[in-house]
Amino acid sequence: MGIGGCIGLIGLGAILTFAVNLHIKGVNTDLIGLIMMAVGVIGLAAYVSIFKRRQMQPPRPAAPVVEVEERNW
Repeated sequence: MGIGGCIGLIGLGAILTFAVNLHIKGVNTDLIGLIMMAVGVIGLAAYVSIFKRRQMQPPRPAAPVVEVEERNW
């Protein structure tokens, strides 16, 4: 699930929780909306942490130090 799916879950959950007045026997739409928002937030956090880890690159090795020997004749 990518960023779009996570944001979609958050949005759909918010709509179910705050905008829908649907009463179905045995189904609590507010709770389902809250669960969907929580899953979206957790998925988004996991995706961002994995994406951030993938973007980090190990530091490049330093250039070798060349020592110049000076001769004073």
